[in-house]
This record gives sequence, C-alpha cells and structure tokens, in this order.
Amino acid sequence: MLTHHHDGRDGRIAMIDSGSTVGWNPSNCIRNGLGRSTLDYLFITNADQDHMDDLQGLRDQNIAVTTLLRNPSYTGEDMRRLKRQSGPLTNDAQRYTSACEVYNQPVTEPFNAYMGGITATTFWNNYPAFQSTNDLSLVIFIQYAGVKILFPGDLEKPGWRALLQRPDFCAELHNLDFLVASHHGRENGFCPELFNYCRPDAVIISDKPIEHETQQTVPDYRAVIGRGIPVRTTNKRRHVLTTRRDGWIQITVFDNGWYAFDTEKRG
Repeated sequence: MLTHHHDGRDGRIAMIDSGSTVGWNPSNCIRNGLGRSTLDYLFITNADQDHMDDLQGLRDQNIAVTTLLRNPSYTGEDMRRLKRQSGPLTNDAQRYTSACEVYNQPVTEPFNAYMGGITATTFWNNYPAFQSTNDLSLVIFIQYAGVKILFPGDLEKPGWRALLQRPDFCAELHNLDFLVASHHGRENGFCPELFNYCRPDAVIISDKPIEHETQQTVPDYRAVIGRGIPVRTTNKRRHVLTTRRDGWIQITVFDNGWYAFDTEKRG
C-alpha cells in the first residue's frame, strides 16, 4: 500500500498487487480498515495467482479500482492463452484478463501527478519475445523525497538481463535505496549483475515459511547490499528483512528525505 500523508490526512491510495493470506486480504483492509470504497491505483506486477488472488474480493467488497497499471505489451487474450497452458483460469485470473481489455484507455489522472509527490517509473519486457509470466513482470521504481524502492515482481534472471541491456533502466537503478527481492527471494530471481549498477541499503523479502532451497538467498543478498537500515521497532540495524520473520513492514518517508522502518514483530 502507498499513500501520501499530509496535515493529518491520508491522500489517494495505491496498491502493488492484491495478494492475501488465510487471515488477511487487502479488500477487507481497504473497506473496513481504511474505510475506503475506492482504490485509486492498482499495479499488478505479475499475472500469477499469488499477485492477484483478491481481485474478486475487491469486486465483492464494491471497491472501485480507478486505474489499473500492468505490463501493457500483452492483451487479455494473450494472457488467457499463456495461463491456459497450466490449466483452467481461476476467478481472479479471469477477472484480471478481462480487466486488461477494459483498462486500456489513457489515464486521466496519472499517478505521478496525483499521489502527493510519490512517483512511479515502470519497465517491462515485451510479449511475445518473453512468454514466461515471471519475466513479463511489471518492474516499478517508487520514489518520494529522493528515497527510492524497487518492486520487480517475479522477474527471473533472463528478464533482469534483458532489462539490464537498456541504458534508461540502468540509469534508474542509480541511488536505489531499497529492493524488494524478486520472486519472493527465490534463487531464480537473484541476478548478481544487477548489483553492478546499485547497492541498496536493504532488501525486503515478501515470503512465507521456507519450503524450498530456492528461498534461502538471504546470505546472497546480504553480501551485495550496503550499510543496512535501523529499525525503530527493534533498535537493530538490518540488511535483509523478511515478512516471514518481521511480519508487516512499514516505511515512512518524510519530506526531508529521512525515512523510518517499523515492523510488526520485535524479534
């Protein structure tokens, strides 16, 4: 979730993906936690179920999604064909592919002009040159007051290496502060060449209890990042944070570029 807070009031809200857990979903958070009936901007980084499994919930809660942002190089029918290769589409996948055909007009209120100074810069690999949903991830740089965080979806090594051929992408990596690890910290999302262009202060892994050896990349990330960040909740300096260990993670960026990290758990 992204929002701009000013004079005691929250501005418009944006959300990156619509994943949920057994005990929590974003549609209930938006409707009952935030008391909102509109989600101003929804980014879908990857057209896989774990990135969109509350799309139906948003509809059921009567939450209006004003703007949908995704990799624009494929159509809804293109994605249906890709998804059918692994079986029937879920309700959420059907909702997403249908949305691809509806949200296809120019945006009347662009994110960068209406989010109180928060900006988004996006990159993607093109379909049909890439046909893996992971390497078709929408890659998003979010920036405010000079603080920059990168959300790369589930991008794998081939997708990273294709984007690293682009000078504009490499330039955007400069001065990166925080990286959300691709593919939930899996090994196939770790691209060593990326760190020739950036050295973020910390990496955040959105994951669950370790089930596969490919999730064990914390030492790999710790070896290539910078100074780490102090966490107010624990008074510790951390280099790699995970939702598995830390629970929810909140970054507050102030107008002067100072930032604060808070976590749900105090371990």
